[in-house]
Amino acid sequence: MSVEWPWGDVDPDSRYGWDGRFALPVEPDGREWSLFRTEQDPRGLKPDDTCLVGIPETLVHVIDVGRYDPPMDTGRLPRPHTLLIVLPIDRPGSAVGGEDEGDTIELDSAAPIVMERVSPADRVS
Repeated sequence: MSVEWPWGDVDPDSRYGWDGRFALPVEPDGREWSLFRTEQDPRGLKPDDTCLVGIPETLVHVIDVGRYDPPMDTGRLPRPHTLLIVLPIDRPGSAVGGEDEGDTIELDSAAPIVMERVSPADRVS
């Protein structure tokens, strides 16, 4: 499923032709995973429906950090300079998950993301 992405603009100097859309997984417990979710069940959405998109409160492991100088060309503005690759702590295999299983958080993204660092001792079981 893809949605019109309200955060970020098309980068006119990009070598990629971003179309202003963002892909989201349809199956909530499937192999593909995203921080972003639709408020409505995506399986019930049809083309041209309106939906809310956001990130529910999620406790994640940071499994890698990518730094880019110059910032990475993704087709969108602003171009990211730092990416956190994350997996939710309750996802099966998250302790050994690889980058291809995680999602990215673009620091200084146009998307309204709020993060709080939590140490293992602070976690609620």
